[in-house]
Amino acid sequence: MNMEIKLFGKWSCEGIEVRDPGLKRYITLEPRLVPKSRGRYRAQFHKSKMHIVERLITKIMVPGHKGKKHFLTSGHCCGQWYKAYKLVKEAFEIIEKVTKKNPIEVFVRALENAALREELTSFQVGGIIVRKAVVTSPQRRIDIALRLMAQGAYHKAHRNPKGFARCLAEEILAAYRGDIQNSYALREKERIEREAAGAR
Repeated sequence: MNMEIKLFGKWSCEGIEVRDPGLKRYITLEPRLVPKSRGRYRAQFHKSKMHIVERLITKIMVPGHKGKKHFLTSGHCCGQWYKAYKLVKEAFEIIEKVTKKNPIEVFVRALENAALREELTSFQVGGIIVRKAVVTSPQRRIDIALRLMAQGAYHKAHRNPKGFARCLAEEILAAYRGDIQNSYALREKERIEREAAGAR
């Protein structure tokens, strides 16, 4: 008897296709019961082998700071894996209740929508700083999208009675629907790409 492996014991990853051809090799959706690799893929160029939901969990453990000089910081987050695991599971349950769809597929679509394609880099020429638009690599596109989702949910949940899981679910749903007004990740993507377009 062949038992199907479902993520969190609830949702199947089978049949979920990554539509963005640039991200196909970098979003892993292999069947896993628990998205935890115990640091097996911690090397920089192997993290694409890590399940995409596990990468979200690791970002949620410490969302990181916004802007330079820790303008908004998450430095007090203690990086408890099981706590982040439960929050993601709860957020996926909320997504399933709202959309009546597989939350993993909703998350993958949200990630594709939030992954920026172009950004700015600065370099010095003589005595001046030049800003130039550059194409973002696929691995970095996913990293930035995950970070922006985690930070958006973290800042929205600050002193909010809704709680983090609901705020994360709302952030993923807004990115999935392309709702720029309610998605921090989409707003930041739009801003960065607009600045890059101006520096071409």
